[in-house]
Amino acid sequence: MTGKVSKLGVIAGGGGLPVALARRCMSTSRPFYLIRLRGFADQGTEPFPGEVIGVAEVGRVIKALRAQGCEELCFAGNVSRPDLSALKPDLKGLSVLPGALAAARMGDDALMRYMLGVFEAEGFRIVGADEVDAALLLEEGVLGAVQPRLSDEADIARALDVARAIGELDIGQGAIVADGLVLCVEAQEGTDAMLSRCAGLPAELRGTAVMRLGVLAKCPKPIQELRIDLPTIGVSTVEGAAAAGLSGIVGEAGRMLVMDRIAVIEAANRLGLFVLGVAGPAPSTGAQ
Repeated sequence: MTGKVSKLGVIAGGGGLPVALARRCMSTSRPFYLIRLRGFADQGTEPFPGEVIGVAEVGRVIKALRAQGCEELCFAGNVSRPDLSALKPDLKGLSVLPGALAAARMGDDALMRYMLGVFEAEGFRIVGADEVDAALLLEEGVLGAVQPRLSDEADIARALDVARAIGELDIGQGAIVADGLVLCVEAQEGTDAMLSRCAGLPAELRGTAVMRLGVLAKCPKPIQELRIDLPTIGVSTVEGAAAAGLSGIVGEAGRMLVMDRIAVIEAANRLGLFVLGVAGPAPSTGAQ
């Protein structure tokens, strides 16, 4: 006799992750309901059961999730900081807004943790996208046919170090290093925009389609709430890295999501880039 499967509520922002989770639920016959955040959720979410709600209508979100019988909740997709003057909060939204603003002043991760706490206090169990679909996680080793060269190893190590360092400061998750030189770090613009910025740098600083050089690393922030906003790559990441002349992409195994894995592998093979999963840092044991 199998146990009851909890109905999943998905708070859907932009990008392909909400769609991937919806398809996973459908393939496993798991009941689900999408809260499509107005102005953020992509049109690809429209065929699935759900409704559109404003980002500050917290009470309406909670009411909809309860009406649908959702017990577990997953935050999925990109949500940039909204224009505060354009927000239209409901009564619950007004009550949480001061705390959200105070948390936001301490950084994105503090804001995420605060909002998760709001929903946990309402009785929802928060789950990560990887709990819904573990197959999205990057594993150790190379995806596809392209292997890193010996000459890439130093850039891989340096890019990982830089990505982790900016994560300590709650700046971003990504960094690009070529021949030991830090070319770009990710802040609020996101990975695709960072890669586009890198592609605009002088060719002598980075690689080309003929002579690839440099590595994009993406790592979760050390302080990060891992149930939300895990580093994510997709086909656009591979294409952007190729346009910037990079040799490849690296992330921590079990701590990065790969969207549309088959298409990512095909793009990496076609464009001549590696996609590599490495072991993350050992957890700290604290002072002795």
